[in-house]
Amino acid sequence: MQGLQLEEPAIRPVVERFYERVRADPALGPVFQDAVHDWDDHHARLADFWSSVMLTSGRYKGNPVALHLRHAPSLTPAAFERWLTLWGQTTEEMLPLPIARAMQAKAARIAESLQLAIQYRRTAA
Repeated sequence: MQGLQLEEPAIRPVVERFYERVRADPALGPVFQDAVHDWDDHHARLADFWSSVMLTSGRYKGNPVALHLRHAPSLTPAAFERWLTLWGQTTEEMLPLPIARAMQAKAARIAESLQLAIQYRRTAA
């Protein structure tokens, strides 16, 4: 990394380390084991996602809300909070603090949006 700008090659290792933690987590591990069947593909998609979010690369092609709605019963506020905690730990360990904080802020907004979509679905059902 040069200065305080996130560089593309740094993203995939963060994603991989984060999902190692998620898979080992007693609360999140079972949720993701049920949802993800090809971890290499998942890592690639999430690296593309974070590249699009942080670097506006446009590499991610997908609908995160629709994907998460499929697993809505497991996606509780506590699950999102745990996800954000692990994301925070991973980004702070692997990236300069300003970049880590920027990624954490984006993750918090994404989590809020997903939770609102899930809540809307629950109240509309």
